[in-house]
Amino acid sequence: MDFMPDDNSQYKHVDYWDERYKKELCYDWLGDFSKFQHLLDTHVKKEDSILILGCGNSSMSGDMYIAGYRSITNIDYSSVCISTMGARYSDCPGMTWRQMDVRQLHFPGTSFDVILEKATLDAIMVEEKSPWEVSPPTACFVHQALSEISRCLKPGGRFVSVTFAQPIFRKRLFARAEYNWSIKQYSYGKGFEYFVYVMTKGEQLSPEDADVEKKLLEEMESEPGRTPATQKEDTEDFLLNIDL
Repeated sequence: MDFMPDDNSQYKHVDYWDERYKKELCYDWLGDFSKFQHLLDTHVKKEDSILILGCGNSSMSGDMYIAGYRSITNIDYSSVCISTMGARYSDCPGMTWRQMDVRQLHFPGTSFDVILEKATLDAIMVEEKSPWEVSPPTACFVHQALSEISRCLKPGGRFVSVTFAQPIFRKRLFARAEYNWSIKQYSYGKGFEYFVYVMTKGEQLSPEDADVEKKLLEEMESEPGRTPATQKEDTEDFLLNIDL
């Protein structure tokens, strides 16, 4: 991969992405839209208003548009990305592009039927070493993002997260009653399994997922200073999980 950084920490910096997007035409983390379209079609209606987080230069938005999803707002914190992609899809009515931080979404509450991210949270957590806990700054970042996602979802809206993170780790991130959503999980891929999590706003956590949150709270009380987490195996490199 020509655009691999010298250090994985660079994935968290906008300067790295700005420079990359000046040279790279397109890249799809975790496979292209066709790999999980059968799952998305089950949970997302063609007429839904959709927000895509950390859109990058992926072909996903364009592929979704061709498939009939026509109300798509794309955000990324790279101005280079937004400028390039906005120009590329300028002939697609209903497709918009905005520079924005996932921790501070500049939309009114209950704005979207669907909010979708593919590998954006994975990139945010790329420096974390343990599958069971993350650093306080990363935990704060992720919580801010998830809180904003919940705020911007309509009642009954769905947050769809596409990732390589296994349920035992990623549910530790999503299973919080304050987000006011239920969690369902699916998977796709051959050789290496990827996961699709669908959180539905206004539905309660299942007893199993509520128990996940309960155990996390107990861990925090028994070990002051510990930050519960969800991430990859600590021996795995971030890029080794990407479907090239």
